[in-house]
Amino acid sequence: MYFRHYQGTSATIGRYIRYKCFYSKLLVVDPDNSVFYNFFQTADNQLTSKGSKIEGIGRPRVEPSFMPAVIDEMLQVPDKASIVTMLWLETVLGRKVGPSTGTNVWGVLQKAKLMKSVGKSGSIVTLLCDSGERYLDTFYNTQWIESNFGEIADYEEQLKKLVEAT
Repeated sequence: MYFRHYQGTSATIGRYIRYKCFYSKLLVVDPDNSVFYNFFQTADNQLTSKGSKIEGIGRPRVEPSFMPAVIDEMLQVPDKASIVTMLWLETVLGRKVGPSTGTNVWGVLQKAKLMKSVGKSGSIVTLLCDSGERYLDTFYNTQWIESNFGEIADYEEQLKKLVEAT
């Protein structure tokens, strides 16, 4: 079983998995320009970044609540991938979700594709982080997306192929 989250949430889930001795692994997804992925790789707590454009995740500096020791794996997710996955989820779920949920689900789909390609089965668990209603003027506005992220069509095609592969 794989759980996906980030920063303080990953520490809570990771500690619980270890405490209960579950046969589970924790994969943390991290958006572009966040410091956590690089910190996980280097253990340099002096690292900084400009921070992510994906609200709620992807901080510019390492926070004490982030505990890499309880994380099995990390995956960096491009911002555009987060956005197209968020928009796709609305069509699948019939409700709007936030961009950090798009980040999580992109990671879920990547892990599902990998597991399928090596003939591995198991459960993948994630949370829907937030409602998309607060993003109507931003992440659900095509003009805003284009002016802040540029063209996202290439990631729409990648998502389509990723979904087909899972």
